[in-house]
Amino acid sequence: VQLQASGGGLVQAGGSLRLSCAASGRIMSNSPVGWFRQAPGKEREFVATINGNGYMTYYADSVKGRFTISRDNAANTIYLQMNNLSPEDTAIYYCAARFPGNVVASRPISDYAYWGQGTLVTVSS
Repeated sequence: VQLQASGGGLVQAGGSLRLSCAASGRIMSNSPVGWFRQAPGKEREFVATINGNGYMTYYADSVKGRFTISRDNAANTIYLQMNNLSPEDTAIYYCAARFPGNVVASRPISDYAYWGQGTLVTVSS
């Protein structure tokens, strides 16, 4: 099982980035996938999650209305479109998947078994 996050970089406040998470192995199309982030000196936190068919999505209040999670199961890829970025969004962003068989898109970090290596997003003011 592998998850590969990409798409991070340096962007000015108000700008946009799209993160991608390429999944392989046992992460089937019915596995919920989430995005999480960890800012310097802070704990990892939930950002967004999506269920297997893409019909159910949930967001942290801090990103609601600015971030959009989506997935392309044919390409085994999950996306996080981030708009109107602010310096407070600066963090390492991780994608994670639940064990196959768990179909609920959930928020707790502990619900996610497989993690990618993370991609750094830096937003300058």
